[in-house]
Amino acid sequence: MRNEERLFNLLNGIVLTCILLAVLYPLIFVASASISDPLRVMRGEVLLWPKGITLEAYNRVFSNDEIWTGFRNTLLYASTGTLINLVMTILGAYPLSRAGLPGRKWVMMFLLVTMFFGGGIIPSYLVIKSLGLIDTYWVMVLPGAVSVYNLIVMRSFFENIPSELHEAAAIDGSSQTRLLMTIVLPLSIPILAVMVLFYGVGHWNAFFNGLIYLSDSDKYPLQLVIRQILINSQMQQMMDQSSESAATQLLMAESIKYALIIVTSLPVLLLYPLLQRYFVKGMMIGAIKG
Repeated sequence: MRNEERLFNLLNGIVLTCILLAVLYPLIFVASASISDPLRVMRGEVLLWPKGITLEAYNRVFSNDEIWTGFRNTLLYASTGTLINLVMTILGAYPLSRAGLPGRKWVMMFLLVTMFFGGGIIPSYLVIKSLGLIDTYWVMVLPGAVSVYNLIVMRSFFENIPSELHEAAAIDGSSQTRLLMTIVLPLSIPILAVMVLFYGVGHWNAFFNGLIYLSDSDKYPLQLVIRQILINSQMQQMMDQSSESAATQLLMAESIKYALIIVTSLPVLLLYPLLQRYFVKGMMIGAIKG
């Protein structure tokens, strides 16, 4: 190996290590602070490892009924919404991947326009209202049922499936529906896993639609519940004001904020390792044709 290559590998390793530390350290700090003594956190004693381990913040978080309601709603929105997204994206991407589809280029052009231009919040609200979706569960999963970017990535993946398989299936008398279900989708596990990750994380982190369209707190997603707790001072509902001083409540409030971040992020952190082996393959094949 030449000296230039060794130097490049060394610099590349240093840069990637710095990026890893920059991304990983905040997560480690938040996790440590959430189980540390609040006073020691406020004093700045917690830098990496927890100090004075206590689970009081998590006890108070999970004793709040709103958190459990938000979890239930977000799981419902994420599972139902991701299923709808997958079905709609597949049904749109597969026909557009077939070279013989009439008007395919025009359809793609119209889809691309929607990536750069939108109607805005007020027209969108009026459309949602006219459809009777205001303050319903469906308002969290039906709007934006298809991401044009994800559709293009999946279409490119389908286009990379050898055409000989399509021709052999056609000779055997297979319909397009059977071809999709028995040949194309089983070969598309990597891109399907990537779509599950993209759509699932999007639904898990979604709160803007709930903020605009939902007024019933029983339908709030987890992110909106946490916003209510952190911004609207509802954290006092998790505290016994009669037995704690104002300073103690303030310290515990900080620990609860860290615990809420971990509670919100943990499901996504657990999902990614399960889909990691498909992620790179799905994205590379789906994004590059040839």
